Amino acid sequence: MAKRKLRKISWLVVLLAIMVSLAACNNGEETSTNDEDNKQTSKKEENTDTRKVKDAFGEVEIPVKPKRIAGIYLEDYMVALGVEPIVQWYHPSWGKQDYLGLSDVPLFDITGSLEAMLEKNPDLIILTGGMDESYQLYSKIAPTYRVPDEVLWDAEETLKTIADLLGIPEKATTVLADYKQKIADTKVKLEEAIGRETVAVVRLDVGDKPELRLFGLNNPYTGMIYKDLGLEPFEWVKNIQAHDVISQEKIPEFNADHIIIFPSNGTWDSESNAKAVALLQDPLWKGIPAVKNNHVYQLERSHWQSGAIKANTMKMEDLLRLIVK
Repeated sequence: MAKRKLRKISWLVVLLAIMVSLAACNNGEETSTNDEDNKQTSKKEENTDTRKVKDAFGEVEIPVKPKRIAGIYLEDYMVALGVEPIVQWYHPSWGKQDYLGLSDVPLFDITGSLEAMLEKNPDLIILTGGMDESYQLYSKIAPTYRVPDEVLWDAEETLKTIADLLGIPEKATTVLADYKQKIADTKVKLEEAIGRETVAVVRLDVGDKPELRLFGLNNPYTGMIYKDLGLEPFEWVKNIQAHDVISQEKIPEFNADHIIIFPSNGTWDSESNAKAVALLQDPLWKGIPAVKNNHVYQLERSHWQSGAIKANTMKMEDLLRLIVK
């Protein structure tokens, strides 16, 4: 009898131990599930957190960590920061920024309906001054930040601003360190190659009335080759802010040592540009020093008509390839 009682007590102890063990496991599973729920909740809260920033028009409330970003005319900076935009701007007449290689990113026709932007469900839209007329409409789609003009004139400041808006300011520091080193190295090599020989940048304006347009010292696209890279501007360049047409009668006096030239639209082989390209066969053009010395460099327009970080880097690579060799 005593043995049966002892055996019964032993089984009760074992059963109690099993129950305690199972309770511990259940508590562990519940904790694990709660942790996962907490993580998901935290992540959701992180994505919905906002902050206030000041843009060209005032104060804007934007996501702390935006994920789906449209940067109209500003895709270069996003790509430089390692962020793919949800759309890339496109104009039926001007095309797009081919040099960025965003083949998988859908086009957004800036002349068309904003419904196309609405369908992409952005959580942040970043604009330049070229979109001011539509600013209020964009603002109804998603938080919209208009980059201030004083920032847009400076590629480095624009990059830092974009990085801050995207919540990755530290990335701008790394990108700019590499960018500045590239400028320093290129400047030294160009100085060694051509010294104080003069340089001019010309755009071949295609269309009904083809013209040669000289870019000035402060042109937002090409001014950096003088200011940052130290190239010596041809005398006429110093007297032009953005750009000016070179009249036919002035061509014989156009004696820059080196000329960079690109079409305003399309490529050098575009059938629609044939009439404009024919200007370069004119005896007046063929008689200037840069042509005679084989110092005219025909380049593609896409990155030479942008003043952003990746575009400027590609300009440096062009100059090293063609002038330093």
